[in-house]
This record gives sequence, structure tokens and C-alpha cells, in this order.
Amino acid sequence: MSENTEELKNPMDTWVDMLQKMAKGYENLSQIENVDVATAQKELVWQLDKVKMYHYKNDAEIKVKTPVLISYALVNRQDMMDIQPDRSYIRNLLNLGLDIYMMDWGYPTQADKFLTLDDYIEMYLNDGVDFIRKSESIDKINLMGICQGGTFSVIYAALHPEKIKNLITLVTPVDFSKNDGLLIRWSRDMNFDTIVDSQGTINGDFLNAGFSMLKPMMQAGKMMNLMNIIDDKDKLMNYLRMEKWINDSPNQAGECYRRFMKELYQENKLAENKLIIEGKLVDLKNLNMPLLNIYASEDHLVPPSASIALNDLVGSTDTELYKFPGGHIGVFVGGRSQKELAPAVESWLKSRDN
Repeated sequence: MSENTEELKNPMDTWVDMLQKMAKGYENLSQIENVDVATAQKELVWQLDKVKMYHYKNDAEIKVKTPVLISYALVNRQDMMDIQPDRSYIRNLLNLGLDIYMMDWGYPTQADKFLTLDDYIEMYLNDGVDFIRKSESIDKINLMGICQGGTFSVIYAALHPEKIKNLITLVTPVDFSKNDGLLIRWSRDMNFDTIVDSQGTINGDFLNAGFSMLKPMMQAGKMMNLMNIIDDKDKLMNYLRMEKWINDSPNQAGECYRRFMKELYQENKLAENKLIIEGKLVDLKNLNMPLLNIYASEDHLVPPSASIALNDLVGSTDTELYKFPGGHIGVFVGGRSQKELAPAVESWLKSRDN
């Protein structure tokens, strides 16, 4: 018998090992009472309709005196940035001395189907910004936008440059003319009028199903990974927290979704300076404040080209492009992110906090 053959494990031993792993996994699952996410302490400070704003409590010394308002996407929840204590972009920023506010777009229902893109920009986001300016007795705040929330932030800053001191965008789509993103290519042939007219408020599960189709083998890979880690309670909790976040998908107001998908994805009006919000042209040359534009090199949702283009479209002479080696979500939850991203943001803001 060859040496390699002798090293082969007895099939019965493999079967026993698998049964023991599954038994331990069942024990782990039975002991879990709650899958906790977004546990950093925060206080509700403002609300309009279903939209809320939170202010994070911070025991660290504030080193960047200008507060930061974070605007996340309407898809999924901002909880991903504080998924668990040891993988929390929010906690990292707080520990570095930033004063953080967070927009929470809430859970739209059919009663909200007529909310427009104008409402989100000029009512909710603008009122939130003004609340901070008034409560902090300052003229300008720092604005940080994530994904679609970054697109909102770009639009807002172009309309109200007098209220924004520094703008930070992360994995933010702006130029939809490129052809290297599957989501962008799909959107060009979709009839969004039919989708909105038939649904009213766009179902979050419907959107999640579309995202899953971008990487059809991802779900199979996740299940294989679950089987490998199910007997390790810490790793299992990591997995369950991410699954809880992924499946916590709010519906979207139909009219806002219609305009966003038609006028930005299909017609590229933002990048071409043709977008109109409440009768005002969104001119990206009005973005005259310092800009830090962070993109993910392996992003399959927002291709790098859709983000990188922003730096050439703005009027600011102080622009920085930051390449993060990872995917759309890895920017916030990956191991490298915990060491690298928040310090880079803090350093950039601190040098412009005069």
C-alpha cells in the first residue's frame, strides 16, 4: 500500500466527524437567543416621518471638531457599518475622535410610495443637515455618503455647497455610462415604469433577489462555509450577523426608485449635469469643498469606474482618490478595513478641520 493511500482517512471516521460537527452546530444554534448587530450606543436626536437621525455617544476625546453626518443607501441598513464590536467602522471612527451622526431612512410602506428623489434630498437630508448645524452652532458639517447614500450626498453637496465643509464618498456610483458593471448593464433594458406602477413601494426582497443573481454561486458558497464553521460559535455568530443584515432589506418608495433608476442608471443625468431637483440643476462643478472618494477595487455592485469618475467632474481643487483592495462590503467588515480605512478617513478630515 502506498504512503498516500495510508494517509487517506477512513470513510467511517469522516462520517463520525461530520456528525459530531453537526451536533455541535445544533448545540450552538440552540443556545443563541438573539443575533445582535449595531450595538454602538447612540441617541435618537431628530425624526421626520419614518426618517430618523442618531447621534453616537463617544467617550473618546473629540479630535475632529466638525461633526460627520453619514448617509447610507436605501437598500439594506446602515447596521453593516457596526456589524459587531470587533468589525465596526463606526466604532473605529468614534475611537479615533470623530463626532458621528447617522441618517436612518426607516422602513417605507405603501403609504410612502409617492416620496420622490427630491423629498429625500431636499426635505429629509436637508432638514437633517440643518438640525446638526443649528444644534452644533456651526455653518458647515462634514458629509459622508455610502453607496446610494453617497450619490445622495453628492447631489446634496452640489445643491448646498455652503453647508458642507468636507465630502467623503465610499463605493458611490456617479457615472453610469460605463459598461463594466453587470447591474448597470441590466438596468439599461429594464422597464422601471412597469415595476413601480405594479408594486407601488418596491419590495426589499425583490431587490435582494436581483443582487443575488449578480453572483449566482454565492449562496452555494455561503452554505458550504456555514457547514465548515457551524461548530465554532464565534464564527457562526459572525455568519449570522451578516445574514441578518443582508435579509433586513427595507422597501423603497416607488417614485424615488423610479427616478433614481431611470434618470441616473439609464440616462446618466447626474454625471452629465442634467439632473434637476426641485427645479434646480445639480451642477457637479458646484462641489467646491475637499473631496475624499473611496472605491473598492473588486466591487461587483458599484464598479470602480462609476466611482472614480467623480473626481474629474467636481469643481474642487482638493480631491483625493483612495483605492481599497476588496469588495463592496469588505470595505467595512474586512480585517484590513479595521486597520486601514477609519484611520485614513480620520487623518484626511483632521488635516482639513480648520
